[in-house]
Amino acid sequence: MRCPKCGARDDKVIDSRQSRDGNSIRRRRECIKCKYRYTTYEEIERSDLRVVKRDRTHESFDRRKLAASIAKAFEKRSTSLVTLEDIVEEIVHELETSGREIPSALIGAKVLEKLRQIDEVAYLRYASVHQRFQDVDQFVDAIQTLGRRVKPNSLQRELFPPETLQSSPGAAASGAAIKSEQQKNHGRV
Repeated sequence: MRCPKCGARDDKVIDSRQSRDGNSIRRRRECIKCKYRYTTYEEIERSDLRVVKRDRTHESFDRRKLAASIAKAFEKRSTSLVTLEDIVEEIVHELETSGREIPSALIGAKVLEKLRQIDEVAYLRYASVHQRFQDVDQFVDAIQTLGRRVKPNSLQRELFPPETLQSSPGAAASGAAIKSEQQKNHGRV
């Protein structure tokens, strides 16, 4: 290791610690010649991953690009940066163990799998780009695959859900009577 101050090649390690994220080792070094202290980090050299895109072209895997796309899905959502970094780290680890060339569809599928567990809105945002939604029907299909029905707007009060009005023959008549009563009360205000 070359000293950043004097350029000498002889140094000694004063202290070694594992970094906070556990992916590197932090070493405090001291130059033997000038006594200058500095910090170095030792990491595992990751294999060079290649992404096979939809049009069959290849490009180098870019961790920052993956992180940016996930962060975009979580934009204006209440999710911590630590959670986002954990998602990226898990996906990168899975990709590194699955080979040197990875189809972009596989990367997208792994991201969707993680997002579905954490935040359904982020899942839908990412799915709309990854699966190239063209219309609202595709959004509705994606929502239905989540296994949930669309929730009514909380600002709009539903006085009589459709199922209660159809449940008994007198329900429609009583519903009309209550609506008439509400209109009278509205006029008095």
